[in-house]
Amino acid sequence: MPKILVTGSAGFIGFHTALRLLKDGWQVAGVDNLNRYYDPALKKARNKILRRNKNYKFYRCDIADYKKLEKVFQKEKFTKICHLAAQAGVRYSLANPFAYIHSNIDGFLNILELAKKYRIKDIVYASSSSVYGGNAKLPFAESDRADTPVSLYAATKKSNELMAQAYHKLYRLNLVGLRFFTVYGPWGRPDMALFKFTRNILAGQPVDIYNRGRLARDFTYIDDLADGIISALNKTKNLGRAVFNLGGGKPERLTVLLKTLEKVLGQKARLKLLPMQAGDIPRTYADIRRARKVLGYAPKCTLETGIRNFVEWYKGYYKI
Repeated sequence: MPKILVTGSAGFIGFHTALRLLKDGWQVAGVDNLNRYYDPALKKARNKILRRNKNYKFYRCDIADYKKLEKVFQKEKFTKICHLAAQAGVRYSLANPFAYIHSNIDGFLNILELAKKYRIKDIVYASSSSVYGGNAKLPFAESDRADTPVSLYAATKKSNELMAQAYHKLYRLNLVGLRFFTVYGPWGRPDMALFKFTRNILAGQPVDIYNRGRLARDFTYIDDLADGIISALNKTKNLGRAVFNLGGGKPERLTVLLKTLEKVLGQKARLKLLPMQAGDIPRTYADIRRARKVLGYAPKCTLETGIRNFVEWYKGYYKI
């Protein structure tokens, strides 16, 4: 039975990816530091579900701690790595920049060095749509320049891609980067718009709407994203060094997200219109033609269905 390391396994995307891998018959070793960027209880609840499976082992470890992380590599004999751990969040990078260097740069370097040392050739890692930064061309394609980041978070993710290029060239590691576009769904992150909107509407609190609602995002449902990650993991050997967009392939205005959520909840939102936030970009839109052709990636979930699934989970988890 193949064994894989999933970093960030108690995180939103890592949790869903680990679940899918376990379902497909993999042995999964999960690494997560369960930090307090958002409520650790949510991470622990995800991890509790994973630990019900006998083929899942969990290690509480900060990927930036080389010595502790190496002990995991020594104990487990991985055939592949799915690196999803990172300090997420564009706005938080303005307040706590050092956390991004610690996790996203130092942590990724540790993964690359240990992969080289223990001869693990196949690695899929998380990048982000944020790397496109100030790019005005739409939709965003992998061939576009991505050298105008507007946040430190974006700069660290682009740095990951450059580090991957170097390690592929030097050590022939197969490194596949996946640029995620606004992922949402059950067990989502509390700092994301859908989670915050749902929480505030149900609590009768105002909803912060940045750039006065003149924003659009390419929303990606978590199950569709997991399909893309698994496909990349299955094809790593043939891809060498590559980067793919994983998005919904269709941008939606923030106001559409909000109106759909109001419809699902049966409640109206109280809006607080605010200016554009530093580090944000007005619109994202993924060109997913390359992912369709090479990975067989085909997102299926509609925005309304995805929102309904999220609300159902949210109400169940918080007993509303």
